Amino acid sequence: MTINNRFALTDIFKKLQKSNSYMEEKKITGIPENAYRELKEGEEYKPVMPANSKFPEVNAWSIGMGLLMAVIFSAAAAYSGLKIGQVFEAAIPISIIAVGASAAARKKNSLGQNVIIQSIGASSGVIVAGAVFTIPGLYILQAKYPEIEVDFWQIFFSSLLGGFLGILFLIPFRKYFVKDMHGKLPFPEATATAEILMTGEKGGSQAKLLIVSGLIGGLFDFCFSAFRLWSEEISTRIVPIGEMLADKVKMVLKFNVSALIFSFGYLVGLRYAVIITVGSLLSWLVLIPLVNEIGTLSATLGGGINPFAAMSPEELFKLYVRPIGIGAIAMAGIIGIVKSSGVIGSAFKLAMGVGGKAQTEVKVERTQKDLKMSFVMLLIFLTLVAVFIFLLIGVKITMLQAVVALVTILIISFLFTTVAANAIAIVGSNPVSGMTLMTLILSSVILVSVGLKGWQGMVSALIIGGIVCTALSMAGGFITDLKVGYWLGTTPAKQQTYKFLGTLVSAATVGIVIFILNQAYGFVQTPEHPQPMTAPQANAMAAIIEPLMSGSGVSWVLLGIGAVISILMNWLNISPLAFALGMFIPLPLNTPLVVGGLLNHWFSKSTKNEKLNNARLQRGILISSGFIAGAALFGVLGAFIIFFTGDGEVMNLNVWKDPEGTGAQVAALVAFVALLGYFVWESFRAKEED
Repeated sequence: MTINNRFALTDIFKKLQKSNSYMEEKKITGIPENAYRELKEGEEYKPVMPANSKFPEVNAWSIGMGLLMAVIFSAAAAYSGLKIGQVFEAAIPISIIAVGASAAARKKNSLGQNVIIQSIGASSGVIVAGAVFTIPGLYILQAKYPEIEVDFWQIFFSSLLGGFLGILFLIPFRKYFVKDMHGKLPFPEATATAEILMTGEKGGSQAKLLIVSGLIGGLFDFCFSAFRLWSEEISTRIVPIGEMLADKVKMVLKFNVSALIFSFGYLVGLRYAVIITVGSLLSWLVLIPLVNEIGTLSATLGGGINPFAAMSPEELFKLYVRPIGIGAIAMAGIIGIVKSSGVIGSAFKLAMGVGGKAQTEVKVERTQKDLKMSFVMLLIFLTLVAVFIFLLIGVKITMLQAVVALVTILIISFLFTTVAANAIAIVGSNPVSGMTLMTLILSSVILVSVGLKGWQGMVSALIIGGIVCTALSMAGGFITDLKVGYWLGTTPAKQQTYKFLGTLVSAATVGIVIFILNQAYGFVQTPEHPQPMTAPQANAMAAIIEPLMSGSGVSWVLLGIGAVISILMNWLNISPLAFALGMFIPLPLNTPLVVGGLLNHWFSKSTKNEKLNNARLQRGILISSGFIAGAALFGVLGAFIIFFTGDGEVMNLNVWKDPEGTGAQVAALVAFVALLGYFVWESFRAKEED
């Protein structure tokens, strides 16, 4: 071998070593400081795992662990959602399990693998949310209309096809949301998830802090949710004047003491926290009392009685004010679509191959590689064909009705994909139930116009709602996965590919669980099922569909009022979606956000030393992430205990005769103040060099 050949081989060997840098241990110091802020002119974000290096991502370990997480969390989340109407976000607890399992298995350079585990496993929560909000409505209506037939395949295919559409419709928007909007959207859940995955790589004091704060946050929430040591909510009803205002004026304030909720407020920041809460205050301090006052004036002028006098503020919110919130969310979505028209147009062009030549000439780096758009378009076409066949065979409607239903699903799912992704990016929660209610109303009106009504119309509308709901839920959840991948440096195409596998397994699991739970507990009270699963969202969907399909209607005036409010908010340069979310989501889940937002603002301005302020802010993010993770994991634990014992009060220590009474609420206030004290004390232990 000549000297030149030796040098050539040496050079090739060096290049191979460089391109396969995953073979070498790398010291990871943390997520870059410019990850969460807007980039300065000419500044570029470089992820934790560099784009020019290769890292282990997809292998038997990451796929197997991801699918195991999908099965476990699909079952737990489905039970939780049907029992109490709350579906916990699976991404965060799965991230912690992935980090712990990889450490126990001594996996080297596990960051990329853990992202894949989290992405596959997190399919569970989003598929569950889409299914339990709508599909149990079929069982609920079946009790009244025996002609309705429900089987496993209806649940499975509506979840599967909706999940596939959510993934496929989001792919063209990935670059816009995760890269082009860098630092402009807070992505609270993605922030928490990324920090958790990073502590597994960094280890040391940050991992210890995450574990400690996770235990504190989890135990804190477990104390009120399982042990009933104090109330979950604090209400102004605990004082005499508050009770009087609630009964006479229908004005009440509530506050949820969960460590999870105020931590979301810290991650969201003060601006969005205030906008959301003000929207909620408009509903509870203005609109609810206004509805009651209108009843009083009508009674005075007509010589009758106030029809709202016997109703609680909560009932007035549910019947008359929440629809205004739904209208506001729908209009905020339309405004978002109009504002994103350029992005949507670009996505269409990309999908149709316009400008494709220019793109092929530019080499796309690993961390920006999506599935080929031609392949995405083919999958969208095949999925829509499958939806059409499912509507014809599984729902048993005519060809014309199936075409109309398919077009409805296509338009609503695609257009509201950006709304769902934007909502997750802003507040970490997806208003999917509100958008699904709007979908049900629109689809019901459209289906009635083509002759589909009665029980068949109800089934069709719920199936359409289930597909759309799952698609929007998937779009919102998947944007979190992709943002985490962007920050950490994984390959988007791999996340997108294996998300389909997670969706398949989650849809099958959810279908089995819902089918079994209906057999065991039912969703309607009968002699066979004296204590059925409550399934509150599905009950709401069924309640809206039945009058529409039987010739009654909904209050378009209330929906219209909400739409006008969103238009006014947009005119004032206030985020209409954030404000509308506040109007729709119950008050106690919004007020704690301001506390977290205020802490975030205080930490960023606590001293004149900018480095110290940033260190405190970052330490607060880690603690918040721990609180959220701990509360989610303990929520899963509680769901499993209830599932296996069949008793929701099995861990109740019976400290209070009334677990929601004055004493329990005062105890909750004391406990929450103590939790805040720990949060501030621990955050202020940060040093400049952290």
